[in-house]
Amino acid sequence: MIETLILLTIALPWLGALVVWRVGDDRPTVQNAVAVGFALASGVAALGMLPLAKPGTALSFAVGGAFGDFTFVADGLGVFLAVVATVVGSLAVIFSVDYMRGEAQLGRYYALVLFFIGAMAGLVLSSNLLLVFVFWEITALCSYALISFNNDDPKAVAGGIKALIMTQLGGIGLLAGALLVYAHTGSYDINVFMQQAHTLPAALLTVMAFGFLIAAAAKSAQFPFQTWLPDAMEAPTPISALIHAATMVNAGVYLLARFYPAFEAVPGWRTAVVVVGLLSAFLSAIMALVATDLKRVLAYSTVSQLGYMVYAIGAGGVFASQFHLLSHSVFKALLFLGAGAVIHAAGTRDMRQMGALGKHMPFVRNVFIIGALALAGIPILNGFWSKELVLEAGLAHGPLWAYLVMLIGAGLTACYTLRCVWMVFFGAPATHHHVHDAGKAMRIALAPLAFGVLTTWLLAGAFGHLLAETLPFHEMEAETTLSVIEEVVTAPATLVALAVVGLGLLAWWQRGVLKGLLYALRAVARLAEDSFGFEAVNRGVVRWTQSVAEALRPTQTGILSWNVLGILAALIVVALILVLGA
Repeated sequence: MIETLILLTIALPWLGALVVWRVGDDRPTVQNAVAVGFALASGVAALGMLPLAKPGTALSFAVGGAFGDFTFVADGLGVFLAVVATVVGSLAVIFSVDYMRGEAQLGRYYALVLFFIGAMAGLVLSSNLLLVFVFWEITALCSYALISFNNDDPKAVAGGIKALIMTQLGGIGLLAGALLVYAHTGSYDINVFMQQAHTLPAALLTVMAFGFLIAAAAKSAQFPFQTWLPDAMEAPTPISALIHAATMVNAGVYLLARFYPAFEAVPGWRTAVVVVGLLSAFLSAIMALVATDLKRVLAYSTVSQLGYMVYAIGAGGVFASQFHLLSHSVFKALLFLGAGAVIHAAGTRDMRQMGALGKHMPFVRNVFIIGALALAGIPILNGFWSKELVLEAGLAHGPLWAYLVMLIGAGLTACYTLRCVWMVFFGAPATHHHVHDAGKAMRIALAPLAFGVLTTWLLAGAFGHLLAETLPFHEMEAETTLSVIEEVVTAPATLVALAVVGLGLLAWWQRGVLKGLLYALRAVARLAEDSFGFEAVNRGVVRWTQSVAEALRPTQTGILSWNVLGILAALIVVALILVLGA
């Protein structure tokens, strides 16, 4: 049964991509129905794996040669992220029915979205590192194509190219790690590597550990690769929700969590993970404070919240990290889709041109505020519980200085969240908008996400047991939901965190009183607007890569037949080398 569900979870979206492409753009109603149907079917298959989750290999295909066996797992970590990818992805597809109405090339859009969902499910369910790398690259391709979906917009194309190049830097680290695993264990199987990790030479393990950290940082837009994600906001907003909450950026955090037991003893690795998470969380929170584009504010917020997850893994809090990933996938999908409804109605992403939209869009206002409260860490919403667990893990097992910086980041989060909500839904109207509330399909997607923000924290105990009972290498201790609640409520650190969050809210509310301080910090604000200089660095990397590609252009004959022949010949050579084990 579990074998069938694994195959259905991956294959159904891909089959749907083919079908929706064949339907043709002259029948958009059928395309909508096909896309929604296949996305929901994949989500049902993924949910069906939850009670059947188990450790070890669940499905294997003998391929032979250097490819080894293509193996798949159905442990708690893989199944959980497959559920996130397919369920949140399904809601993004449903939301698209309204958002993309009347848009051209709907078949291409839905085909790429479904292909993206299936690739992410394959990435987290596969335990063959070579196959993980293949799925990893497919998600990069899909994200590039979807970010650049409006290919007549230079900013969209530039954003897609930037995302592709920056994430490919991480792909090099993952591929190198996969090849090293095969060279020293004779297998690409992750479980085989986890069993033998302690027998590998220390220098080799160090190279792998930091290579995987680079891969994770690039994929999850963490320091110093964080600038590609805000530029990815040129994609249609449902794609932004898909990338930020369900697929692409979760892959890096997953990689660190999956291999934590193998790398935790590597000298300096945990500290490096903590520092990457800390810098990502803190710097991105500052950038969100000065951004005026609604989607970019949420993008910086994603980088920051992913930083909390990475920080928690570095501190040894794998459960806290994954629980916050669960919370974030729900409230960030809600926020992005809510922002999509606002942008669809108002015709702008600039928050300075909004204001007082709440009275015209009461449903969107209410669900957006629910998501915003969770992001800010306000009790009793899901973001509060998971973020507190992250901070407590950092306080108990990480350096104190890092905990204090993350605590300040929590206050900044509350400040920029209130700023965003106020500028969009309250305050004085900037212009006269003829806006409307969310359509039916949008409401169908937003309502369950709002409900999830209010309730998913009640799954803490079940989620903990799911991970503890199916991840033998991680040595987790399962707790009940009641014990998690008791731990958070009784911890003195919770009061400290709430006080800092309160100060963050107060800082925005009393911004008029703080004008002098804001004026003194204007130099910091200018740096934040330019991504603290890292935007220039990343632009340089992109330009250099494009220059190299341009230099190689003469190698292309322009004759399709010869190009195809060259590609096939190269593939045959590579396949022969791998099969013969040379």
